[in-house]
Amino acid sequence: MASTPAGRMLTRQLQQMQSAKDIPGISCGLVDNNIFEWEVMLMISDECKYYGGGFFRARLSFPPEYPHMPPKMKFETPIFHPNIYPNGEVCISILHPPEEDKYGYESAAERWSPVQTPETILISVISMLSSPNDESPANVEAARLWREDPKEFKRRVRKSKLRHLSLWSPVGRPAGMLQESGQKG
Repeated sequence: MASTPAGRMLTRQLQQMQSAKDIPGISCGLVDNNIFEWEVMLMISDECKYYGGGFFRARLSFPPEYPHMPPKMKFETPIFHPNIYPNGEVCISILHPPEEDKYGYESAAERWSPVQTPETILISVISMLSSPNDESPANVEAARLWREDPKEFKRRVRKSKLRHLSLWSPVGRPAGMLQESGQKG
């Protein structure tokens, strides 16, 4: 499949991300050697108020029409967030198809365009973790707690984050994650 234009572009973009040293906390690789399926590891900086110190595994699934259509992103590590559905699917404007929003909520400029890359997607998702959009939630309960009960929201995030942090050990982290987290191997 790397022989298609989309496959060649994704191969190039993956290589660029894997060799980039200026994208701390992001590690990408292929699922079953399929260029259209990426496993992504996000190690969130301690500066992120609620999710800092968390490790989250997600999958990017690219359509054959990429870059004209956006990939789908789904967290495989459960995460409690207003813009992430309980099943892990990410709801963020940058991943919405480029056509007009039938509800009139998003402008075309906020939605997917072919100039976006996996890197811009992941940076947007990390930003979303720090600044949820509670006006258009995918997880209504998380949005309600974010607005009305920040202490309970923080408790729920921490509970989920700690449950999954215990699954990690220095041996099980993807290559480069130890250096990016500032820990010594």
